[in-house]
Amino acid sequence: MNKKLLIAIISNNDDDIYCFRKELIDSLIVNNYRILLSCPYGEKFELMKDYDWIYDNPDINRRGTNVIDDFKLFVHYFKLLKRHKPDILLTFTSKPNVYANIAARLLNIAYIPNVTGLGSVLKKSVLFQKFFMFLYRIAFIKASCIMFQNIQNYELAKTNQVINSEYHIIPGSGVAVERYPLQDYPNGGDGRNGYTIVFNYIGRILKDKGVNDFISAAKIIKTKYPNTEFNIIGFIEPSEQYYVNELKELEEKKIVFYRGSQKDVRPWIKRSHAIIHPSVYGEGVSNVLLENACSGRPIITTDNIGCKNTVINGITGLVYHGGNIEDLVDNIEIFISRLSNEQRKQMGLEGRAKVEKEFNRQIVVNAYLEEISKILYREKI
Repeated sequence: MNKKLLIAIISNNDDDIYCFRKELIDSLIVNNYRILLSCPYGEKFELMKDYDWIYDNPDINRRGTNVIDDFKLFVHYFKLLKRHKPDILLTFTSKPNVYANIAARLLNIAYIPNVTGLGSVLKKSVLFQKFFMFLYRIAFIKASCIMFQNIQNYELAKTNQVINSEYHIIPGSGVAVERYPLQDYPNGGDGRNGYTIVFNYIGRILKDKGVNDFISAAKIIKTKYPNTEFNIIGFIEPSEQYYVNELKELEEKKIVFYRGSQKDVRPWIKRSHAIIHPSVYGEGVSNVLLENACSGRPIITTDNIGCKNTVINGITGLVYHGGNIEDLVDNIEIFISRLSNEQRKQMGLEGRAKVEKEFNRQIVVNAYLEEISKILYREKI
């Protein structure tokens, strides 16, 4: 009997694995591959505890810049890959993309990095960006294929001479349309009369994700349209703990309600009328927007990379200039006062149709399965 081939998957958090890579893992298992998973433990793994994989729990400071800690992470990956000798390595998020792939390169293991968005790197100094791209060049030079989540990240990588192999531009991480079915649209008033209009922010509590803009807009809108509700759903980053007291005060004033980190956001999406995603972060493609659109919820988001391409402005949602609070407030007002609830519902239906056609996760899964087959075929001949 032939031994099952081993696919290693390395990421930096359990959310990434459960929310965005689960269908890929399921397909690999169905196709008779074994899985080596390296990712810090988190509560989402309790939802996958029946999976028969080789599990590694590394210590990663995702946003840290300590050289010693990063070198230890590289050594950890090197020893892990040397011990298990996977046939192919798949990496997601920045540090695995750099350190795990350099280790794989040294060990002559085929690897496929996924550029999930250049994130806050785009907001750093030019010197930092150049250093980061230098690391990517070293890490990606022997890649079998690179997956880019949007054309802008591809062009930036090309400009910085990062690409030295085959590549695919995929529709972000895609969305599992079966996991996010179309939800009935709730009744809604005009912000002053009738049913309360509910807006959600879903994501990490992080300045670059636009939390401050969401809060500022909520303060303004609540004075004019008291029959509205603004919710923040997500975990507070360790570096952003100052939000704890601020959110508590906002909740006491009934301006913004902090709902904490939720294992399942679907019930919160169901009771909402729209998602507000004020990100100026370097997204690949925003999964939050895809999941809400898939559920039939209109989107209010920025013209930022990875956000604007999920929306048809005026059809499936509203797009404004990122970082411009006045523009954000204007768009929220348009949604509240100029659109009937039936028009809001239609926006959601149009958004669902766009996601099904352009961002179905199966598109991403198929791209990976195809590339893995090509690599294994090349290794045989």
